Amino acid sequence: MSDTQAADTRGLDYAALPSEAPVSPSFPQAMEIATQWLALWEAGELSDEVLADRVGELVDSLDGARGFFVVSLAGDSPVMDRLPEPLLLSLRLAGELVVDLTARNLAMSTAMALHHGRSGDAAQQAGSERVQTRCTELLRHLEPGAVKARLERLLAATADSGDDVAFLERWGYDDDQKAAIAAAIEAVAE
Repeated sequence: MSDTQAADTRGLDYAALPSEAPVSPSFPQAMEIATQWLALWEAGELSDEVLADRVGELVDSLDGARGFFVVSLAGDSPVMDRLPEPLLLSLRLAGELVVDLTARNLAMSTAMALHHGRSGDAAQQAGSERVQTRCTELLRHLEPGAVKARLERLLAATADSGDDVAFLERWGYDDDQKAAIAAAIEAVAE
């Protein structure tokens, strides 16, 4: 099979896939790259170590990290459920950017799970709860000092104090959603 014919059952053209992320990918580029890499990892075409190296490059930029987390936290790939050790190491090394995005995703998914539950959308609620669980587990594996400091700031905001108040207000979270976010933050330490 030639390089141009090489494709798996998902129709991926392996010859066209990037071997590394652009220096500073846009958000849409990062989502596409992450989708492709995770599909290759699931198919056994990328090892945990190669995936970790590539993700490490991708999360060096804000848009790259945002794109990776949109795909990996909300998508169907099991990578964030399995959390291979090499990937965890790459995410730890990425530092505060990864901690910050994961904490924000924990807050947003928690609030949205409550919102979807109220509106009776069980499928969307389950998706938000899956993101919440994935964020909780990832935060438990990241650098403890950075996680503690970030979650303390977010927790303060649920009581209308500190820098993250604007973040919670921007999304219009009500008191019940803030209470759920506070409980989710506390659950990270359990």
